[in-house]
Amino acid sequence: MKELYSKTKLSTIALILVLTISATLVALPAATAQEVEPQSKTTYAFLGAVPNPVGKGQPVLLHVGITDYFDSAEKGWDGLTVSVKDPEGIESTLTIDKTDSTGGTGYLFTPMKVGTYTLQTHFPAQWWNRTTLNFWTMQFETVHMYYESSVSDVVELVVQEDSIPYYPGNKLPSDYWTRPIDSQLREWTTISASWLGTLTNLYAPNNEYAPDTAHILWTKPFTMGGLAGGVGEHSFEAGDAYKGKWTGSMIVAGMLYYQHYSGRQPVVYHCVDLHTGEELWTKTFPSNQTIACAQLMYWSTYNYHGVFAYLWVIETVGGGPFGGGITTWHAFDAYTGDLVYSMTNVPVQMGWFGGFGAGTTIGPKGEILSYNVNTRQGYMTVWNSTNIPALYGSPTTAESYGYGSWMPEGKSVNASGPTPETPTNPFELAGYQANVTIEAGLTGSVQAVLDDRIIGASISQTEVTSWALSIEPDSLGETIYKYTYDAPASYWAAGNVSIGWGAATPNGEDGVFVLWASETRKYYGFSTENGHFLWEAEDSEQYLNYYVGTNRAIAYGRLFSTGVSGTVYCYNITTGDLLWTYEAYDPYQEILWANNWWGIIDFVADGKIYIGHEEHSVIDPKPRGAPYYCLDITDGSEVWRINGAFRQSHWGGNAIIGDSIMATQNTYDQRVYAVGKGATTTTVSIQNDVVSLGSSVMIKGTVMDVSPGTEDAALQIRFPNGVPAISDGDMSEWMQYVYMQFGIPDATGVEVKLEAIDPNGKYFDIGTATTDTSGNYGFTFKPDVEGKYMIMATFYGSGGYYGSTTTTYLAVDPAPEELDIPSAEEIAQETISQLPAYPDVPSATQVAQETISQLPAYPEMPEIPEIPAYLTIDLVIIAAVAIAVIIGIVSYLALRKEK
Repeated sequence: MKELYSKTKLSTIALILVLTISATLVALPAATAQEVEPQSKTTYAFLGAVPNPVGKGQPVLLHVGITDYFDSAEKGWDGLTVSVKDPEGIESTLTIDKTDSTGGTGYLFTPMKVGTYTLQTHFPAQWWNRTTLNFWTMQFETVHMYYESSVSDVVELVVQEDSIPYYPGNKLPSDYWTRPIDSQLREWTTISASWLGTLTNLYAPNNEYAPDTAHILWTKPFTMGGLAGGVGEHSFEAGDAYKGKWTGSMIVAGMLYYQHYSGRQPVVYHCVDLHTGEELWTKTFPSNQTIACAQLMYWSTYNYHGVFAYLWVIETVGGGPFGGGITTWHAFDAYTGDLVYSMTNVPVQMGWFGGFGAGTTIGPKGEILSYNVNTRQGYMTVWNSTNIPALYGSPTTAESYGYGSWMPEGKSVNASGPTPETPTNPFELAGYQANVTIEAGLTGSVQAVLDDRIIGASISQTEVTSWALSIEPDSLGETIYKYTYDAPASYWAAGNVSIGWGAATPNGEDGVFVLWASETRKYYGFSTENGHFLWEAEDSEQYLNYYVGTNRAIAYGRLFSTGVSGTVYCYNITTGDLLWTYEAYDPYQEILWANNWWGIIDFVADGKIYIGHEEHSVIDPKPRGAPYYCLDITDGSEVWRINGAFRQSHWGGNAIIGDSIMATQNTYDQRVYAVGKGATTTTVSIQNDVVSLGSSVMIKGTVMDVSPGTEDAALQIRFPNGVPAISDGDMSEWMQYVYMQFGIPDATGVEVKLEAIDPNGKYFDIGTATTDTSGNYGFTFKPDVEGKYMIMATFYGSGGYYGSTTTTYLAVDPAPEELDIPSAEEIAQETISQLPAYPDVPSATQVAQETISQLPAYPEMPEIPEIPAYLTIDLVIIAAVAIAVIIGIVSYLALRKEK
């Protein structure tokens, strides 16, 4: 306790001194620094090499520098080198970039020869001038310091032929998984994406476990829905038209946010665990606003690294129907729903139907980047949501500790107002990190922001002028190209065709942007590299795609398009060739104006495209059997389709995906559904688990679906023994039976692999069983060795389920010893031999013969037909019984005669 008290006391004193010095610095008036006589200082160069030893061709991190450090993050030492002598004696020199403020920096060196390298750091002598506070005189002093040259100790780097091991990594999960994901499981990033708002071209990467079936994990009602009952065949209102529900839904790190707005107040948001369906919190945001977007912002500076998760709500106070008022962006903690900080004067344009405007995008660290391209005045500005010093621990770089920390809690800042000048804020305006001159005479407006360029265009019936500006730091604002394409006047202008922007390939891949012609229902492809015309689709899409327009996505080098026609078209994005089509056919004529179901693309993920049905203004009763379907992007084949489920909304939200789980509303019953691979449990048992060698046993068990939804009270009533797991091929109809109360389908269960380890430790395959619609399976097995068996039952999983396994045990005893039991004939002979002898007593045979001879005569019996083989055993038994009866009768007669 005394030691602890002493340490605490010392820490307190140190803290007081720091605070006192800080207060003094603030209190001191600005003064001219006094010159101090030049000084010299001995330096100590250092060099570290990790790993050491290392395998040939593997990188080594060299830690290079001197032990003197700086008081500001922007400063560092120049001119350092590392001399290298390889195992053959060949010398070379590595030039080191400027160090960081600690005095050191890292350098990757890859040795390519086996043997011992020698390395040494060389620091050249140099002057450094600095202004510091002399605490004894409380005066600022300018010190001219000459730092003497130095060399480090020689480091011997041992390089071997065999590679050294690195951390082996972790496999993707084979069992049902939940959040949080341990940060050491880095490989899981490929299956754990978030849905932060409208996706670029509806491509949802990092969802590599995207649903392979319509398997439902859980469902929750979010408003009154389904058949009203007692008022004809009508159902409760679903939000279409103009009162869409499920809008503003997001997924952040496995947490689902949704609301049931349809013009009512207040707007209540629900936060639900996407993996379990558990509701975590509910909240009404300021002014009953919906979530505009979500953000995962990676903050990385010299003293802090980590991701911050926010929900952005945009509130406008005042103004009128044509704008005005004060707009404030509120950042809420995505985990708790608590307000973290707010920003006013955010120079970001939002889209008409949610999402960002054309000039705004998400940067590589999750920052919101807004590119304002002013073609009339010839400039471009770049605003960065994280480049606001007022949100840091301190607003200037002089106080480096605070400047490097993200500390926005409780603040309300002007997102584009005055700020101290810093290297990232050269214009003394918050957020603005660049303002560059661009080429004059550009026409049109920004259409898309790609990885390295902005694409702009002006489009008419006579020409398409497009241009690209670089957004690379070293060439920001420079024109990459400007090109005008003369449109085919014979049918663009002459046909009065409406031409509009379609989409551009994400992240600059394949280098294509497409335009859409409504009247001809055709796409036209242009290069994002130079603006040149590339292709025109050969055939027009079905005429119904003229209405409302098409819904499109671009991913995997393909352009996908669908709409009112209910036909999905897949084009090669670089050539325009039609690769395949799919028709969402309506077999029961529920749609009154088409043969196919109107479709909307929700997203593309994991090599699959997910499409549902929607209508602009649906009549009631709603048409039955509306499909939701998932197609393989390579050939358009069905991965799965469920008819009459997950019906989408035209005016509300659509299905979204995160953590490889699809979340959607179903306008047939107004419930939220989570769709993905479910958890299972497998059981196995042997009723008589101790048997004798030579006996057969019945192995029995179950495979059940134990996804979170199966714990719902309604399902537990309907399925008191649990919900059985069913084959992928029957999954869609089975899910409708389980969760939507449709009739039970003729379904097949899942396969269970039965294996064993015998008493000698030998593994062998028993066989495969298939469960029934109650989840049960059975298999007959005859062990052939005495001792203890371990029996293993495994369901290896499917597209709809993760696998599960279990074990049981069986004891096989020796076979019972065979008893020397005499035959019936032997017993009879023995009995007869022990009878007392009587004179003139006929034998049993004689009595039988005498009895037969006295039977009345009967006509000749007909010939007995040949006895079928399968009756032989039964006839033998009957004959044996008859003989026994005859023997019994004869013996009885003999005994009577004897008396």
